[in-house]
Amino acid sequence: MLKPSGSPPPRDLLVGLGAADDAAVYRIGADVAIVETVDFFPPVVDDPWTWGAVAAVNAMSDVYAMGGEVMFALAIAGFPREMSKTIIAGVFRGGRDKVAEAGGVIAGGHTVVDAEPKYGLCVTGRVHPDRILIKGGLRAGDRLFLSKALGTGVITTAAKNGKASDDVLAGAIASMLRLNRVAAEVARDAGARGATDITGFGLLGHAGEMVKASRAGLAIAASRLPLLPGARELAEAGSFSGGMKRNRRYVDSVFGAALQIDRGIPDDLVSMLTEAETSGGLLFSVAPGQADSVIDAFGRRGEECWEIGSVLAEPVIRVTT
Repeated sequence: MLKPSGSPPPRDLLVGLGAADDAAVYRIGADVAIVETVDFFPPVVDDPWTWGAVAAVNAMSDVYAMGGEVMFALAIAGFPREMSKTIIAGVFRGGRDKVAEAGGVIAGGHTVVDAEPKYGLCVTGRVHPDRILIKGGLRAGDRLFLSKALGTGVITTAAKNGKASDDVLAGAIASMLRLNRVAAEVARDAGARGATDITGFGLLGHAGEMVKASRAGLAIAASRLPLLPGARELAEAGSFSGGMKRNRRYVDSVFGAALQIDRGIPDDLVSMLTEAETSGGLLFSVAPGQADSVIDAFGRRGEECWEIGSVLAEPVIRVTT
């Protein structure tokens, strides 16, 4: 991880190395700032188009987590020399199609030969400097929302081991392919200030980043957490990735006694909260008076969103039944 150089950052670098967040933000005018992010990973599914599409949605999610809009992207990829050109073309088509759906365009990119295939995007977006969403934007008393169900990590791990049914995997893929565009727009319109997207560190890992940055706490109700169909059963069967335990160790080491998990919550569900997610939803908070408007706005746009908790004054993570 890059560290601050010690020199003061440029005045127009609104979000950078000084405070870890989902993307960098640089002001170029009084009413516009550039959002910049990069993300890539190995295949999470077998189908080339779907892999490219999921990777693109996942990369663009960081722009949405900052409250931004996607403008254009550069593709970054590494493929084995012997890989079929048909497969490679399918991956690039998937990324192109999802960027187009987001209202952007693939403007170029760079590819290298690599023994392990990888694909992703460097994404450029825009946001108004006064409407940036940041991890440090939580405010005590706010209501907490999540825009996608959990379980992609459990399901894709099970699928790699031949233990996930076709319909369960299809549900996870549909979730991973859904842009967080609506979530970002609704959060901005509701006056949200605190937001992040749920990806590799799992729900508790990313929630913990928000707690550290905001110096406020989170109360999360386990009974309100949305789970993808089939995810809970696979979790009960132990279909977790290696990242789950690493994420739990990280959260435990950072928060210690400030991580308060009700003993009545089953172990498999607790593990799901630290399981890595791919292309997960936005986690964001709004003032209490805006909570009902958030649910209504998602409904009007044909998408779901779940209220899962609230923001506390004390910097703890409290998971209750």
